[in-house]
Amino acid sequence: MVQQPAVRASLPWVPAEDETQPEIRWRVTWQMFCANKGAVFGLLLLSVIILMGLLGPLVYPGDPFAIVAQPFLKPGGEAALGTDYIGRDILIGIVHGARPTMAIALSATLITAMVGLTVGALAGFFGGKVDSFLMGVTEFFQVLPSLIFAMVVVAVFTPSLSTVIVAIGVTSWTGIARLTRAEFLKLREREFVMGARAVGANDRTIIIKVILPNALPPLIIAITLQIGLCILLEAALSFLGLSDPDVLTWGMMIGQSRDFFFQAWWTVSFPGFVILLTVLSIALIGDGLNDAYNPKLRGR
Repeated sequence: MVQQPAVRASLPWVPAEDETQPEIRWRVTWQMFCANKGAVFGLLLLSVIILMGLLGPLVYPGDPFAIVAQPFLKPGGEAALGTDYIGRDILIGIVHGARPTMAIALSATLITAMVGLTVGALAGFFGGKVDSFLMGVTEFFQVLPSLIFAMVVVAVFTPSLSTVIVAIGVTSWTGIARLTRAEFLKLREREFVMGARAVGANDRTIIIKVILPNALPPLIIAITLQIGLCILLEAALSFLGLSDPDVLTWGMMIGQSRDFFFQAWWTVSFPGFVILLTVLSIALIGDGLNDAYNPKLRGR
């Protein structure tokens, strides 16, 4: 079935009449993404980091909390990347810290996306008093500094993996909510939405199956970039000692060795460099998605 022009107008990334089928549309998007060399590099780099978290402990086994050599051993000796202030292997810490770091970031991003999409969709679709109330709640959370609010949440409750995830998730959803609201306000009066109402679709169906799929492109980009922000927030909390002491993350490695940076630079630099590479790869992927979904940027 050929899609109506009104619906296709809501899908600006579809360039031709025969590309309105979902599988064709996504193939075109993937081709545009692959045309961005930086995005492909970011995807490959992030894949390596994820594989390191999944398979690294099997390939490079060991206890990241175990003392394996003398403290402050320089890179290249008994430990490939050196040891920290009590003699723990830095490389083992980086390999074994990838999984909890990424798990925290992805879980917190999931909470952020769920809360942000729900609040933004309801505010943008219903408008009026619902919009005013939900945006008032959003503004209340938005004026609170995310890091400080997360610190308070973790400090009030017992520092644990779940507490850190919830703290990051509940303090980072406001940007997604505002973007979702803006997209729903733009799309709710379009002809294809009115057509769905005319055939008897209820509000839930219109929100989930009609408007949301057409609002997804910018939201996918924002949610992708949110993963990098969650990694940085987790690193900041761990740096301040507000994390689960039984779970080693890259941020914790930096926080525990921060007082010894000038004495042993590798204890902080190598975990920090891995965080930098991870956030950079996510930013490159986000840039590639922006190019793929935004036809105005494809010719850059």
